[in-house]
Amino acid sequence: MRPNAEELKAHSADLVRLLRLRTEPIGLKLFESREEMMKTPGLRLKVGERRLTTCQLVSQCRLIGYTLGIVSDSVIRNSTCSDVIGLAAASDEHLSGRRMTGVWFGNQEAARLHQDQMPRVEKGRYEGLVASPVAKARLDPPDIVLLYACPAQMILFINGLQRNVYRRVEMSITGESACADSWGQALASGRSSLSIPCFAERRFGGVADDEMLFALTPNDFVEGIVGLAELEKVGIRYPILPYGTGMDPAEGLGASYD
Repeated sequence: MRPNAEELKAHSADLVRLLRLRTEPIGLKLFESREEMMKTPGLRLKVGERRLTTCQLVSQCRLIGYTLGIVSDSVIRNSTCSDVIGLAAASDEHLSGRRMTGVWFGNQEAARLHQDQMPRVEKGRYEGLVASPVAKARLDPPDIVLLYACPAQMILFINGLQRNVYRRVEMSITGESACADSWGQALASGRSSLSIPCFAERRFGGVADDEMLFALTPNDFVEGIVGLAELEKVGIRYPILPYGTGMDPAEGLGASYD
């Protein structure tokens, strides 16, 4: 059973405390009709002359605390942005790789394969996407939760996720357009997906140099936090204090292992 909005809100507060996060986790939810999406409390619908990237809109939620409604008219036309979240298909020129040839790729075949292999939400089913801080409990529940964290915070969260039900966490890397690896993959597959945010997410979306992004199912989000709290009780916590490169590791290891 998925945790509800209030449960996620409580767990999110625990996570911010445990990892000392810079920004709140963000929930994303797809809607099959705009009318249903507009019922979201506190919603700001982002439409107008200025079209932005999806990562810019998500960062407005992270940094300002907005609850934003995103439709095909919110983001750049004929782009990866609307294509990845399933709201509108990119243009044939974009999908052919022509636009990225000579920029990200040295030849059109490489650029075309980049488009071919990119995870995407199916087209034609959804009319809108809402992004909102989990702490506001306005999505009940979100489809996925976005966790932005530095590598040290992220590995501890993954340790928490693995604590009681172990499974390896793997990461796919699309390269540029890495939103496909995070929310694209997670929304399309219903499975959590870890990513390294790309150049555009950092340049336009304001993602920091040292930040990674984990797009999590609500259940994995809670499971990771529960495990993280258990790790804290045995002395494994953030920040990770440096022990010293010249110290005998046996002294430190002895505090945890027999």
